[in-house]
Amino acid sequence: MRIIPAIDIIEGKCVRLSKGDYDTKKVYNENPLEVAKAYEDHGIEYLHLVDLDGAKSKHIVNHRILEQIAAKTSLKIDFGGGLKSDEDLRIAFESGANQITGGSIAVKDRSTFVNWLQKYGADKIILGADAMDEKIAVSGWQEESKEELIPFIQSYQKEGVSYVICTDISKDGMLQGPSFELYKRILGECEEVKLIASGGISTFDELPKLAKMGCEGTIIGKAIYENKISLKQLEGFVLEH
Repeated sequence: MRIIPAIDIIEGKCVRLSKGDYDTKKVYNENPLEVAKAYEDHGIEYLHLVDLDGAKSKHIVNHRILEQIAAKTSLKIDFGGGLKSDEDLRIAFESGANQITGGSIAVKDRSTFVNWLQKYGADKIILGADAMDEKIAVSGWQEESKEELIPFIQSYQKEGVSYVICTDISKDGMLQGPSFELYKRILGECEEVKLIASGGISTFDELPKLAKMGCEGTIIGKAIYENKISLKQLEGFVLEH
């Protein structure tokens, strides 16, 4: 299972929110590159970089930070937040993204998202399936859609999606543990999905559980910033797996 630390960006700084609420913003570091380098120094190969300004303004905003991290580390970066147009995607990939995550766009403009899948391939395009009460949420989680989580994933698997990041919004940033039951159901009902668990990771012990269940990766955010999980522990996990 891949370990994928998250860096969420608002106004160029590393922040975390609780349940996606912008009013709960807490700044952890003013220098995202410094944070990314610390991950790399501990043997971590992947990074989930979220442009929260982009998610709110519905177009890419913080691509300079993506460019900087991609140029000065060897981390494989999955970039998301506000990617709505072919131009946004071009900027993201040209700025050094290895993969991109599309969430709101997959709900609101299916044909564009399917087009990206066909153009770039399933290894480059991740489906962001973020849900509150198993309904897909969009626009930086400011809105709930009528899309049911599991049918939504299944419908995109038919279009060729293989990577899916699923965040249970009620867990995100709360440090109360991830949605094990929900992930178990997704893995059971969505055959061959490469599921990346996200939201609520709070202790190191949860990681082997997620790996054993069959999650392809896990995104860890606040637990690292709040020293609930150390980079040393993650380094050990990466070396063992």
